[in-house]
Amino acid sequence: MKNLFLPLITILCLFSFQGSFAKIKLPGIISSNMVLQRNASVKLWGWAAPGEKITIETSWTVKKIKVVANANGRWEINVLTTLNKEPQTINLKSAESNIKLENILFGEVWVCSGQSNMRQPLKGYTGQPVFDGNKAIATSGNDQIRFFSINENGADTALDTLIKYKKWDNASPELAKDFSAIAYFYGKQLQEILGVPVGLIMTSWGGTKIQPWISKESFAPFLDSNNTKIDAAERFKKAPSAIFNAMINPITSYTIKGILWYQGESNRKEPELYQQLFSAMVKDWRIKWNIGDFPFYYVQIAPNNYVDKSSSQYLREVQLRALNVIPNSGMAVTSDIGSDVAIHPPKKKEVAERLLFMALNKTYGMKDIDYLGPVYKSKELNESSLILTFDNAETGLFCFDKELSDFEIAGADKVFYPAKAEILKGRQVKVSSLDVKKPVAVRYGWKDWFLGSLFDTNLLPASSFRTDDWD
Repeated sequence: MKNLFLPLITILCLFSFQGSFAKIKLPGIISSNMVLQRNASVKLWGWAAPGEKITIETSWTVKKIKVVANANGRWEINVLTTLNKEPQTINLKSAESNIKLENILFGEVWVCSGQSNMRQPLKGYTGQPVFDGNKAIATSGNDQIRFFSINENGADTALDTLIKYKKWDNASPELAKDFSAIAYFYGKQLQEILGVPVGLIMTSWGGTKIQPWISKESFAPFLDSNNTKIDAAERFKKAPSAIFNAMINPITSYTIKGILWYQGESNRKEPELYQQLFSAMVKDWRIKWNIGDFPFYYVQIAPNNYVDKSSSQYLREVQLRALNVIPNSGMAVTSDIGSDVAIHPPKKKEVAERLLFMALNKTYGMKDIDYLGPVYKSKELNESSLILTFDNAETGLFCFDKELSDFEIAGADKVFYPAKAEILKGRQVKVSSLDVKKPVAVRYGWKDWFLGSLFDTNLLPASSFRTDDWD
């Protein structure tokens, strides 16, 4: 009897396995309440038994869609969405399954990624607030804004599906308090201005370098310069490609409008390497998504009185340079809203607004919206002063005080002295010092901590910059 019992259990297990394998399985990001990118070709995908025939019916198309799972059990199909603002449904049927996805909206889908400043929720961190966060939480109920959160996770190989996540759901005080402040403020204003649903996908991890966010293939050329020992307890947080494998790769089939990125603090001691890795990562992600050079808008790290005196101005400089290297990109400057005591500045709404201005102008065609403050263009010697001119100051320059602060000037000896700086007729900046008779170079905000004083007339700040290229 005992000998007969074991084979019977084995047979039952096999039937159970085959039955469960035949059922349609969807990735975590494909579910009820999701936002699909409007007026676009979007991909629906999943798994079933090899050869399984699947019929898909959508509320916005007339014909049924038929697809067959391949030899590996994966199936996928592209579907055109519309501009319809009404909730939609999707039915997926096979011999073993009948799945109905409901309350689906067509709208604008943005991925929000990076480290802790992007992850910081509306309720703030312990002892580190988000200004206006409580009011935002109280008024966050909105079924036209949807959240999808990917939890911190890593993997040694690229995953096909997410392991840790919070499913799509409507914005509400309960969810908003733990959701990214920058993402929420951005999405709320975008939804109000465009009058369409907005889907926000949060995938960030505090304290991470850029290395774990790049795929294995794209990171391969940089392996020699990153042969550092990684503690086993933080393997996934620090290992090259580990975060990409678990938190980015599983969503690259999901059609998006663009990406918001806020990261860099953890790489501030290696600016030259970061310059290469940053552009490599953006290119890598665009290849993986395979929907063209979608918008990639990022935040320049804010000034801070770093205890390690890390010369973070060099990292800010390479982020500024990236604007000329990465196609269809934009950078939110935060020189005026940093904090000397907190690595997480509380003015997250201002950061979100500056990202929003970029999207409105560059992505949604609202060309009257200014999105970038003054950028140093050239210098001219005028007796013992240097006269600086700027791009992106169409209606002139502005300073809240009589004189600008945090300017320095140097002669050919490369020794910098604090300088007097003033705006000339709203257009140029005159910089001088009694200690430098024949100036050749100017620097602005060239240190870890400073409070930006140079703006355009739309109060968009200038980044820290230098006119020299000295080591």
